[in-house]
Amino acid sequence: MLIKIAIVVMLLLILGSLFSALFYLVKDKGGGERTARALTVRISLSISLFLLLMLGFYTGVIGH
Repeated sequence: MLIKIAIVVMLLLILGSLFSALFYLVKDKGGGERTARALTVRISLSISLFLLLMLGFYTGVIGH
């Protein structure tokens, strides 16, 4: 159950980062460093989620 909560939290963090990047993109009119930073955070979170899912499948915590 804990792994499912972690997955949902990670997905919410990814969505939050994506919407913050959209906000900074609109606010800075496309030329901001904050947009790139928010997208970098989103990519890092996405990779972390992927590794968490792989670890869950490998250890058997997440089934078919």
